[in-house]
Amino acid sequence: MISEINPATNNHSANRGVKFSYASALLRVFVYICAATLLVVALLLSLGLMRLSQSGGHFVAAFVYSTTISVLSILVLNWISHRYTEKYPRLVVLMQALALVCTAIAGDLAAGVIFQIVRLIPPSGYWAEFKASAPFSVVVTLVIGLSITTYETLRYKFQEAQLELRTKQVEQERAYKLLAEAQLSSLESRIHPHFLFNTLNSIAALIPRDPQLAEDTVGKLASLLRFSLNANHSGLTPLSQELKIVRDYLEIEKTRFGPRLRYEIAIPEALQDTNVPPLALQSLVENAVKHVVSERSQGATIHIRGSEEAGRILLEVSDDGPGFSLDAITPEHGLGNLIARLDLLFGGDGRLEVARENDRTVVRLSFPA
Repeated sequence: MISEINPATNNHSANRGVKFSYASALLRVFVYICAATLLVVALLLSLGLMRLSQSGGHFVAAFVYSTTISVLSILVLNWISHRYTEKYPRLVVLMQALALVCTAIAGDLAAGVIFQIVRLIPPSGYWAEFKASAPFSVVVTLVIGLSITTYETLRYKFQEAQLELRTKQVEQERAYKLLAEAQLSSLESRIHPHFLFNTLNSIAALIPRDPQLAEDTVGKLASLLRFSLNANHSGLTPLSQELKIVRDYLEIEKTRFGPRLRYEIAIPEALQDTNVPPLALQSLVENAVKHVVSERSQGATIHIRGSEEAGRILLEVSDDGPGFSLDAITPEHGLGNLIARLDLLFGGDGRLEVARENDRTVVRLSFPA
């Protein structure tokens, strides 16, 4: 006559980070045993199987039965649940019910031995006591055991859901922080004195000979600064919007470098609505301008390509510079920030790679479509 407590039934929360306290588990076991004992005594009284004056002795007997069956139930059901829940999800409840029947019988036999040791029943009364108590124990064990097993399962699933939600919140906060750092880094590069002075000088030089181009350059600079401040906080932005910023940036830098900066953009129209991490493609282009175009007297040709292959988006920026290695990139670098954001947004499915192909340095960004 027993309830069953199974702290990990039908659940693998312990394997996924849910904190498990043995002290609290033992306390719950004790509470459930006491509750089962009281329930059994109440059933016996309501069924007229004992009188109130006899409740003390019956309470002790019920407590012994509950304890012996509980210990066996916990051990057996935990083993069944961890071993077979994922393999046979539809059969595990039937297996648990059969296990409860077996543990109820075994617990009854163990309780009879205890009663003989403390001389509550004579040796000749062992089997008579077993036959009288076993049917009642089996029924009560099934009812209470399966009820508590279901409760414990739901409780741990709820804890697991809470843990997953907290983990997602932490990751989202980190993603926002990284995006803010990327925005700040982008903004700092835009308002860097050299960049601003060079851009403003270029605009000033354009005003007398090409006022329309000067006006367009001012608009591109404003657009670039605005996007750096207002990049989409959801973590993704349409590729068409990212490409606009890339073109604006390249045209601004072209007023400075002139024919030294050559670029070509070849991204299919079908990819324009694809969501990409904001400032991702622009960071790759800016890296090429800063470290290749500005440092070579002959400048460089930058190619920007995009495609979709096997359900993945591929964006690449290539130049005819000497190349570099990602191993030298620090977390504070713009590309280091981009790598961290890819990991948060796509996990292992988001990658940034550098390769040498046909005497060109290719920086390739890839993630699920």
